[in-house]
Amino acid sequence: MTTNSRTESILADEGRTFDAYVSVPENPNGSAIIVLQEIFGVTGTIRKVADHFAGDGFLAFAPDLFWRMQSGVQLGHSKEDMALAFRFLQRFDEAKAVLDIGRTVAHVRAQRGFGGAVAVVGMCLGGKLAYLAAARLDVDAAVGYYGVGIEKALEEAPNVKHPLLLHFGGQDKYAPPVAVAKIAAALADNPNVTIHTYPEADHGFYTRGDPAIINLAHERTARFLDQSLPAK
Repeated sequence: MTTNSRTESILADEGRTFDAYVSVPENPNGSAIIVLQEIFGVTGTIRKVADHFAGDGFLAFAPDLFWRMQSGVQLGHSKEDMALAFRFLQRFDEAKAVLDIGRTVAHVRAQRGFGGAVAVVGMCLGGKLAYLAAARLDVDAAVGYYGVGIEKALEEAPNVKHPLLLHFGGQDKYAPPVAVAKIAAALADNPNVTIHTYPEADHGFYTRGDPAIINLAHERTARFLDQSLPAK
């Protein structure tokens, strides 16, 4: 488990800042994970994911990627919150969010005494952002869980130069099998990319699905990171 957590401010454009939840490992492995949020904000669920990776030894950051619209968004799954989450998504500036992820990477690498690797791990919206980070940013590895809309950004596929692991659920209506097939075809010749599909899993399976599938997906991610991240 972690010894502590805190909030840190990260410098953005025009002298502005945004917050990130930071989970500090009790037994650090020298590397860091940036956890990329769903459409609900940096919720308790996202903080738990960060804590889980901190439990694995990673210094974990979960930046607030909705800050340009509203800081500190934390939504649930009620009908009202779902509607609000989709309204945030409609206003979301994806390109600026990727820049904010890049700023978070730089912030982590500037930590005193830090000299390890930095990976990104995202779910839903964050899953697509993890894919874009692998294509646009200097990250050591990227992991996306049920990234929604990756199939609409396949022009980025040739730019994926970093190890990328993608997880999808076979019952997911937001990232359906037809979309996954397009993604797999576009990335088929890239030796940096691995894709796992879980036939019985639905959207959100990594945080609220079958515990056996959650554990399998996490084990695959842990193995991928162990194999992909450069030695410290």
